[in-house]
Parts: sequence; structure tokens; C-alpha cells
Amino acid sequence: MTEIYHVLNRGVDKRKIFMDDKDRFRFIHDLFEFNDQQRVQSNFYKFNAVSHAVRVREIRQRERKLLVKIHAFCLMPNHYHLLLSPAVEKGIALFMQKLNGGYVQYFNQRRERTGTLFERKYKSVLVENRSHFIHLPYYIHLNPLDLAAPEWREGKIKDSDKAWKFLNKYKWSSHLDYLGEYNFPSVTQRDFLLEVFGGKRGYEKSVKKGLNDLSLESVRGVILE
Repeated sequence: MTEIYHVLNRGVDKRKIFMDDKDRFRFIHDLFEFNDQQRVQSNFYKFNAVSHAVRVREIRQRERKLLVKIHAFCLMPNHYHLLLSPAVEKGIALFMQKLNGGYVQYFNQRRERTGTLFERKYKSVLVENRSHFIHLPYYIHLNPLDLAAPEWREGKIKDSDKAWKFLNKYKWSSHLDYLGEYNFPSVTQRDFLLEVFGGKRGYEKSVKKGLNDLSLESVRGVILE
């Protein structure tokens, strides 16, 4: 099985690390830009969907050598989740150093602040149990329900249709890309998990099922929260 790690980081004292959409666009762009063995000097101050697409085209004009495979991601107000596989030796450590360092530099410069943003370097755990592996991507993509239906963590969603619609409007994760809507398709490498899910339809069916019966016990020990 592909070596997969669940990686998480949150703001120091649980503070918000994404204050607005500009911050979220910037971090998602950095997921793409810094996933490269070559030295990257990201001098762009702001990003939106258009500027990200332009930069993607520029980078694709040369051969990009990945540090990691990003299987899934989700941004929350004060933390983020990544599902990663190393593409080279020490790829995750190298990628996370670039990602966190670059984002902190941007965040502090934009807000004219100094000091720590994240509570630690990052948390990381190897996903060894097959049950953990099967359920963890769904857990990551369901995280935004903390903002709209926090009872999902107890398996007691009151309105699953409403919860599903909320997830499909939340653009700050790889969920929409797995549905085939290509939200930020350049960021993730989805072939491996799509094969496991049984394609886009299999993914959709499993997530809808997980809205009602995903047990956090199935990912206990690897959710890092």
C-alpha cells in the first residue's frame, strides 16, 4: 500500500490562521507552488482563482518534480488537514518546511506582525490500519461541517441533505475535485484514492453514506485532534 500520512497544523492558542478568502487562496496556491524539488521563491502577495490559474500555467511550462503527493486537503479557520505521501526521501519534511514557512512569512507581512503563527512545526501520523485509511479521507472532507452541523461528529446529523449542500458549496477542500467539479485540480494527485473509492460516483456515494454513519472510532488515533 502507498505510504500515507495524515498531517495537521493549527494556530497557536487555536487562533485563526485563515482570516479571509485571500489567506485561503494564498495557502492553497502554496500547496501547489511549494510542492517542487526545485527552489521556489514565491513573491506573489495576493492570489485569487485567476492569478492561481496563470501561475499554474507558468509552472507547467517546465517539468515540476514533486516532493509529495497531496491526496486530500481541507482548510478550517484555525487549522488544516493534509493527506500526503512522500514522492522523494524526506519529501514530507521538506514540503512542510516550505509550506509553513512561506505561509507564515506571507501572513506576518500582510498584517505587519511578527512571531509564531502555528502551535508547532506540524503533527503527522502514518496511516497503517486499513480501516483508518478507508475512512480518513471522508473524515477530512467532512470537517467543514463543524461550521454548519457540528453534531456530525456524534453521528447525529439533523438534515443530511442540507449538510451535503453545505459541503458542495465549501470550496476550501479537495472534496469538489473528487466529485469531478475541478475546484483546485492542480493541487491534488487523485488517481490513487479515486481507484480506492471506485471513481467519482463511488466517492459521492460513500461520502453521503458517511454523513449518517461515519464513526470517529473508525479513525481514532489518526485524526490528530
